[in-house]
Amino acid sequence: MQYGAVIVAAGRSSRMGDFKPMLNIGSISIAQRVVATFHQAGVSKIVMVTGYNALQLERHLAGSGLVFLRNQDYASTQMFDSAKIGLAYLRDKCDRILFTPVDVPLFTALTVTRLIESGAELACPVCEGRTGHPLMIASALVDALLADGGDGGLQGAIGRCGAAMARVAVDDPGILHDADTPEDYRALLRFHNEQLVRPVLQVSLAREKVFFDSRAAMLLRLIDETRSVRTACQRMQMSYSSGWNVIRTLESQLGHSLILRSQGGAGGGKSSLTADGSLLLARYEAYSEALREKAGELFDEYFEELF
Repeated sequence: MQYGAVIVAAGRSSRMGDFKPMLNIGSISIAQRVVATFHQAGVSKIVMVTGYNALQLERHLAGSGLVFLRNQDYASTQMFDSAKIGLAYLRDKCDRILFTPVDVPLFTALTVTRLIESGAELACPVCEGRTGHPLMIASALVDALLADGGDGGLQGAIGRCGAAMARVAVDDPGILHDADTPEDYRALLRFHNEQLVRPVLQVSLAREKVFFDSRAAMLLRLIDETRSVRTACQRMQMSYSSGWNVIRTLESQLGHSLILRSQGGAGGGKSSLTADGSLLLARYEAYSEALREKAGELFDEYFEELF
């Protein structure tokens, strides 16, 4: 099973009076907290849909392992329209998709894991008899959601998608707390605790110095998906020249080509991974996932009583 996540952060935060995604919860921002929790749960394909203050937010999160997509019509559309952008992007890239608005930052990685382990096509967490976020949606349901007319927003579309909602019981009040108003934000700050303590694994490959890491892996993955170095760099908030520097460094260290380049034509040039590039990416991702699982087991063994 492959898992992805869509975080919607396109709105103007009009009721808050400030830009919600970049307000701090503890020492990190609301947006960083949501991203960190998904990473902690082992979700690697994370899409953030931006709109209002898009460039500011994307720069704030650059290097966090996200794909950025924009809702250019954020001022005249609803959250469901932003959700569709993210769902459409991930539907053929993973089996299950976690979904949350950015302003629900305090759910835990354990809640994400419980949703995943439920095996349901459609699931939501339930705490104290109330449902919250994130939701989990099977990729097989995405086409029905994309075709929906949008009456009642995402909730209405989910009710019409043809699958029953599984209610997954969790001991996690964080699923219920959003940051829609200043009062909500103050409540979030009161609720905030040390639940972010977790093992953080940065997997890098090195000779005399590091030449391949998660940032380089994401660049290769996006080149493979988009067939364009330029588009891949844009989605990562990386400059085009920096992207090519990463590629040249990789190729010089490994001694073979990782990118196939085709020139010109009416539609412009195309880029794709060589067989060596595809193999490197696949092995790195499998290796990283195995290390994360082992790190989680060791963390529980050594730190469970402390945290």
